Amino acid sequence: MQSSNNIFLVKPASFGYNAETAASNAFQNQMSKDMDHEAISKKAIEEFETMAQKLSEKGVNVLVIEDTPTPVKPDAIFPNNWGSFHADGRVILYPMLAENRREERREEILEIIGKKFEIKEIIDLSKQEEKGVFLEGTGSIIFDHQFKIGYACLASRTDKNLFVNTCELLGYKAVYFDAKDQSGHEIYHTNVMMNIGNGYAVVCLESISNPSERAHVIKSLEDSNKEIVAISYEQMNAFCGNMLELEIPNGRNILAMSQSSFDKFNSAQKKTLESYCELFPLNVKTIERIGGGSVRCMISELFLPER
Repeated sequence: MQSSNNIFLVKPASFGYNAETAASNAFQNQMSKDMDHEAISKKAIEEFETMAQKLSEKGVNVLVIEDTPTPVKPDAIFPNNWGSFHADGRVILYPMLAENRREERREEILEIIGKKFEIKEIIDLSKQEEKGVFLEGTGSIIFDHQFKIGYACLASRTDKNLFVNTCELLGYKAVYFDAKDQSGHEIYHTNVMMNIGNGYAVVCLESISNPSERAHVIKSLEDSNKEIVAISYEQMNAFCGNMLELEIPNGRNILAMSQSSFDKFNSAQKKTLESYCELFPLNVKTIERIGGGSVRCMISELFLPER
C-alpha cells in the first residue's frame, strides 16, 4: 500500500528559524533569523491548523499531537524525519544531524500512537548519532512500498551504509545517488527533489548530474511502472517535489502539496498528476520560508495496523 489514510501532525510550540539546520538546508530563508519570532510562530500555527482542518474535512484521519514548550524544538512541525511507521507493526527511529532536533523523538508520542495503532517492534537507530552517522526518516528515504524500493540522495543527513542497511532490514531494494542544487550544493533531503505516488513519480532529474546514476533512477522508476514527471530546479525550489499522496476512503486520493508548488507546476504536469489523483494545495508559505520544509515534511504516515 503506497498511500495511507492515517497520519499524524505535530502542532508546534516554538516554531522558528533553526540556526543548527541552516548550514545543510539551502531552502531555509537565511534572513528569517532576524524576523519577529512571536509573529512567525503565530503565523505558522495558523497555517498548521488550517492544513490539519482541511485534510480532516477531506477524509484523512488526522491525529494532531501537541509539541511541548520545553525543550524548545523549532522544527517539531516536521515529524517525518525522526520516525517511520510500517504496515508490519514496526517503528523505526532515526538518527538526526542537528542536536536540537533529537528532542523531537518523544516517547509520549509513541504512547499516543500506540493507543490507536499496534506497535509490534521499535527499531531504534538513533544511537548512530554518537558515531556521526545520520539518516533522517522519510526526508532521507522515499519509499516505493508497492515495489519495495527505497530511494535516497546521499548527503550529510543521509548516510549510504545506514540507508542500505535500513532498506535490507525492511526487505527493500536500495537506490542511491548524488543530487546537487543549481549552486552545486548537496540537496539536504531526498523528499524535496522526489515524490512517489500510485503510478507516478515526480523527480528533479537535472539535479542528478551523474548520467549513469540518473539513468539508473529512471530505469528503476520505469521498471516499477511509474510515469515520470520531471521538474526543474526552479520548481524544486518551490517545493514541487515535496508532496504526499494520501488515501481518501470514499473518493479519489489526494496529492497534498503547498500552494507554492501548485502554482509552479505547468498545465501539462498538472494534467498528468490529475490523471492519478486530486491535487490538493495548502498554504504553508511561512513554514516553507522559515523552516525550509513543506507539506510532505509536516506529515508522518501511519501504516501501522489499527487496534
